[in-house]
Amino acid sequence: MIAQLPTVAPDADYPAFLKALHDSGFRGQISADYGTRTVLATDNSIYQRLPQAAVFPLDADDVARVATLMGESRFQAIKLTPRGGGTGTNGQSLTDGVVVDLSRHMNGILEINAEQRWVRVQAGVVKDQLNAALKPHGLFFAPELSTSNRATVGGMINTDASGQGSCTYGKTRDHVLELHSILLGGERLHSLPLDEDALQAACTAPGRVGQVYRTALDIWDTQAELIRTTFPPLNRCLTGYDLAHLRDEQGRFNLNSVLCGAEGSLGYVVEAKLNVLPIPKYAALVNVRYASFMDALRDANALMAQRPLSIETVDSKVLGLAMKDIVWHSVAEYFPADPERPTLGINLVEFCGDDPVEVNAKVQAFIDHLRVDTSVERLGHTLAEGAEAVTRVYAMRKRSVGLLGNVEGEVRPQPFVEDTAVPPEKLADYIAEFRALLDGYGLAYGMFGHVDAGVLHVRPALDMKDPAQAALVKPVSDAVAALTRRYGGLLWGEHGKGLRSEYVPEYFGELYPALQRLKGAFDPHNQLNPGKICTPLGASEGLTKVDGVTLRGELDRTIDERVWQAYGSAVHCNGNGACYNYDPNDAMCPSWKATRERRHSPKGRASLMREWLRLQGEAGVDVLEVARKPVSWVKGLPARLRNERARRQGQEDFSHEVYDAMAGCLACKSCAGQCPIKVNVPD
Repeated sequence: MIAQLPTVAPDADYPAFLKALHDSGFRGQISADYGTRTVLATDNSIYQRLPQAAVFPLDADDVARVATLMGESRFQAIKLTPRGGGTGTNGQSLTDGVVVDLSRHMNGILEINAEQRWVRVQAGVVKDQLNAALKPHGLFFAPELSTSNRATVGGMINTDASGQGSCTYGKTRDHVLELHSILLGGERLHSLPLDEDALQAACTAPGRVGQVYRTALDIWDTQAELIRTTFPPLNRCLTGYDLAHLRDEQGRFNLNSVLCGAEGSLGYVVEAKLNVLPIPKYAALVNVRYASFMDALRDANALMAQRPLSIETVDSKVLGLAMKDIVWHSVAEYFPADPERPTLGINLVEFCGDDPVEVNAKVQAFIDHLRVDTSVERLGHTLAEGAEAVTRVYAMRKRSVGLLGNVEGEVRPQPFVEDTAVPPEKLADYIAEFRALLDGYGLAYGMFGHVDAGVLHVRPALDMKDPAQAALVKPVSDAVAALTRRYGGLLWGEHGKGLRSEYVPEYFGELYPALQRLKGAFDPHNQLNPGKICTPLGASEGLTKVDGVTLRGELDRTIDERVWQAYGSAVHCNGNGACYNYDPNDAMCPSWKATRERRHSPKGRASLMREWLRLQGEAGVDVLEVARKPVSWVKGLPARLRNERARRQGQEDFSHEVYDAMAGCLACKSCAGQCPIKVNVPD
């Protein structure tokens, strides 16, 4: 099956752009093969967008070469999107242009200043990789994610990521001290908080840097009151173009407030200086059990009054999946089973500090509260004491994202309205209406999240291969967006906007033109991750609609059902990327760790297999029939020789790309044991 390089627009000459990039002295890799493009066509969302190519810069100079060419008039129709770990749930890093992958090479920890508590890192550094390097110094990078073992710092900055403990530690933006970015045209921007003299100097700088500062300052000076009244006072506040924090509490002007969460639509973040914190020396986790999930939600406000570090909640569906997973053996002691009063919801309430006596006193006061407070019925509680025990329980909670995809059958929870944020005191009533909305469509769902921040991950279960069910994505998204606004919240409280950006103009209202001005100052021709967050004034292409991009299910439904079932261990990969684990001591996946090429990961191989099965079906090949009648090695030799000769002559053959990726598998079966979806590549 020979793949040609399609174009997305008649005036977008991608082959010419790639050749010019090569000729410019670009030192990284440039890949236009169908296999690489297929692997990068998906993330952890419901979407699939085939890029034209992928480039893997070796360093910031390579990124500048890309950006310089992008600024030339002959390449104004070229689109590029940066990519880190590819763990996004909203298609943030998916594009039909060129992927700029900053994770393969630009993953160095450049400097650790333990005394002043800051680090300098490249964009491709993985969060857990950074924390492993900081641990000997007694420090850590605070924003917590369930995908922390594969999410890159650049991706965290571009989505202003946060998770557990955000009410105490804040979001990524709160820990960014300085950023180094490459702007369109190749200019370099060093952004950090500026006093008035430094701000005036920045505004008079030549080129795009000066234009960006002048535009941002004018927006603040003329729209400050509107900004104040538009943004709700939420812990999560806003992801993407955060105008509310252009000036910090000291009155300094900080452009990083809009760069954090911009999803690569304003420039390429290549390096960051980050604030890091001392690791608490002692932690304890109170695991509170409830007879209903709504009881767990309604109890959150009272529990927050005890001022814990964080409160995480999990519903019965996620608990049920965890009980069937290998992770349950390590935490079962904390969740005793009672057949007569089953646990249908839990709250994980953490306390931490440097003094165990002080922390235990807080825990005891909290337990005393549980004994005397009767506002909500609780089934009981257990206590996990010390870092090792707390980590074990949180490992179960972290696997919740992947576990939700590991259900029987084709109807599976889907992430498209799953990180809404409302004021915590309104969360229970909001979720009651949310559940009624989904019940009205006859949809099942799983829920987990951060009740202290008013954020809950809700994943409606759909068979995305069924056109009727896939068609529900748009009306459910519309209804949830309206419901969330009515409760004074955000549709995108944690995972960025991505392909949900069509709701941005309504949310920003009168401020939306200000966002367009800012986008225009950075990216006047709408080349950087277009269709996300906002478009510049006068742009011919608007924001991408929720249902305006190919869904994975649309392609999957073209695969013969017999074939789909026969290859179930591969086709059900949901893209969560657990196999991209950076940890060299973790078994999954050795070929990915050795090569740093995503096609040599379980996710990459599953993606290639799905696409190969689809293309074989389109070509009229019955792969099941072929498998039943294997050709002997001798009889197949002439065909293999012809194919090998064609490949040496430069002729693309996707089947060979798939074969090469599969042949690199060591058959260690770590994926079968550790992947939350149980993708089994050797099988």
